[in-house]
Formats: sequence, C-alpha cells, structure tokens
Amino acid sequence: MTKPTTDDRPPYKRVADVLRQEIAAGRLKPGDQMPSYRELQERFEIANMTARSALRVLREDGLIYTVQGRGSFVMDPATTKGGQPAWWTASAAPTKGPSTSEDQAPQDTPLTETLRNVLGQLDELTSEVGQLRHQVSALEGKVEELERQDER
Repeated sequence: MTKPTTDDRPPYKRVADVLRQEIAAGRLKPGDQMPSYRELQERFEIANMTARSALRVLREDGLIYTVQGRGSFVMDPATTKGGQPAWWTASAAPTKGPSTSEDQAPQDTPLTETLRNVLGQLDELTSEVGQLRHQVSALEGKVEELERQDER
C-alpha cells in the first residue's frame, strides 16, 4: 500500500478505513468472510501485524467478529444494539489529517503491559459476543420457521 503524501496516519488505520468503506458500500455484506491476514498483506503490501491491527480496529468498532480458527466475518448491523450503528453512515468515510499522540506507541511499563493484556482479553470477549449474536440470530430464524410450520 503506497502511503499518500497527505495522509500521515498509520497504515493499519488506512487499511481499516478502506475495509470500513467496503462494508458500508455493501461490497462486504453481513456474514461475508473478511480477507485473511495473508490476503490483506498481499493486497495492501503490509506486514502481518499491520493486517491484524486493521482487523482489530474493525472488531473494536463492532463491524466484524472473529471465530477462532475460522476467520473474521462482517457483523450484521441489525444484531448490534440500537439497530443501525453509527459507523454504518457517519464514520464510513476515512478520517484525514496528521497522526495524533494516540498513534504513538506507549512506553512499556507494567501498567501498559497489563492494559495490553486486558485489551487482548477484551478483544477475545468482543469476538465471542459477536459470534454469539450471530448464533442467536440464526436460532431465532429457525424458531420462526418452526412456528410457521406449526401454524400450517
């Protein structure tokens, strides 16, 4: 991924914005599997950790969920609380401008390391919640189908 001269953001944020736009435009639909880390590496000419960070951003935004050993999938906006999430329209466009202090790597301290561990656990829990939402949605559809069959 060639770095635009007017965009000083880290590569993972730029990749996340491109994928966010593809989801908002419907090129990646709810339930679709996201490209693998390797596919993202090749497409955007980025490192593996950059690809992982881009998907982490989308997971934190509630756009995707990850199933261990299977990959990441686009979240159905209907399964998020409150219906259509804010990202679907408001933040689908990439943000522009220079990097901020939050883009800088924090100093390694025991507290920073603890925070990273907690954030990793939170990532896993967020992924599991997304997976459960998807499963509940599928089960609700099956229950409705069975109820319709009983009415016949």
